[in-house]
Amino acid sequence: MPAGSATYYGGMKILVINSGSSSLKFDLIRTGEGADAETDRTLAGGSVDRIGHDSSVSFKASSGLSHSENTPVKDHREAARRIMEWLRSASAQDPALSLSDIQAVGHRVVHGGERFVTPVLISDSVLAALEELVELAPLHNPAAIQGIRACGEMLGPGIPMVAVFDTAFHSTIPEYAATYALPHEVAERNSIKRYGFHGIAHEYMLNRYSRLAGVNTAGARIITLQLGNGCSAAAIKGGRSVDTSMGFTPLEGLVMGTRSGDLDAGIIGYLGQKEDLDIKGIERMLNERSGLLGVSGRSQDMRDLLGARDSEPRAALAIDVFCYRVRKYIGAYLAALDGADAIVFGGGIGEHAPAVRSQICNGLEWCGLVLDPALNEALASGEGRISADNASIHAYVVSVDEAVLIAQYTAQFIDGNGRHGYSSD
Repeated sequence: MPAGSATYYGGMKILVINSGSSSLKFDLIRTGEGADAETDRTLAGGSVDRIGHDSSVSFKASSGLSHSENTPVKDHREAARRIMEWLRSASAQDPALSLSDIQAVGHRVVHGGERFVTPVLISDSVLAALEELVELAPLHNPAAIQGIRACGEMLGPGIPMVAVFDTAFHSTIPEYAATYALPHEVAERNSIKRYGFHGIAHEYMLNRYSRLAGVNTAGARIITLQLGNGCSAAAIKGGRSVDTSMGFTPLEGLVMGTRSGDLDAGIIGYLGQKEDLDIKGIERMLNERSGLLGVSGRSQDMRDLLGARDSEPRAALAIDVFCYRVRKYIGAYLAALDGADAIVFGGGIGEHAPAVRSQICNGLEWCGLVLDPALNEALASGEGRISADNASIHAYVVSVDEAVLIAQYTAQFIDGNGRHGYSSD
């Protein structure tokens, strides 16, 4: 789904489901009449977290109705049921929350492999294909499949469901950028290539930058930075992703909350010998105990580290490593794009940490990226430009809303292809 190629259809009520490995988030959205998020309205949203453990439920409607509790939730099917039950119950006070008039469900699916590069109507054959992709995304795709099946059971076959893929935006990466220098037959046999992730977020940032800056996406050369607990960078040219920092898995690239990012592959075998770890143990270390948490020894939360940086050298080092890695990727992508018009920050850190944005951009004045300190400090929430008026490469902050883009694509697909239900082919 290359950015800028979609025609959005308005006036539809869409339920958006985002199934994580141990969470299920939802948004109930009334799409507007245009391709911009400002014309859409989020009616309700919330999440069920820590599914299978000490679960917590938090739901809230735009009207002010809310519900939260700590309660056991054994699986994604039960999580979906709790969401539906709350919407049905709350609709007695807020009719906008009624499920009786939703027209479709949009599901975020992390990995579409090489087959799914556009949104697709969910059918039995699509679910079977997603099952085959589980080995490429063992933490996320099984949860998405459970979420899809649960919604199909709860809402019935009359409500069409659409899968929107996080890898799809990066399907335009050229072969030379997507290819790992492995034996060709090994890579081909095992479908090893750079897939990239966070594609929905990066596409959203492109579209919002286009709106904020008043430029056409087709002519934009930008570097988008999705900085949160998971982090990735993307180089976008002519509305298309031409490179991205995450690769075959979401482990590659930038330093993240608990993930290491780029790593010498030789370290894996070395750790196996020295720490007496098998591959699973090493993967857990790199995914769950590394990144900001591993370097700082304190926290994966950038807010905690910023508060401790003056008193704890390892907290300061973690921030320095994080910012340096982002700055290094910006330099690489300036080369890949032959220059850039703008850097776009998104995600929890990118949107709310002016100090981190400043440290990332410090030293990039040579290429024309100059922040306005006052604008940057003032924008701890919201959207806008934070670069100096005379900067030749501007910097923007965007409030990323993946659910809105999923809803827009779902509405487009249903309106463009008719009202098909969840059913066998």
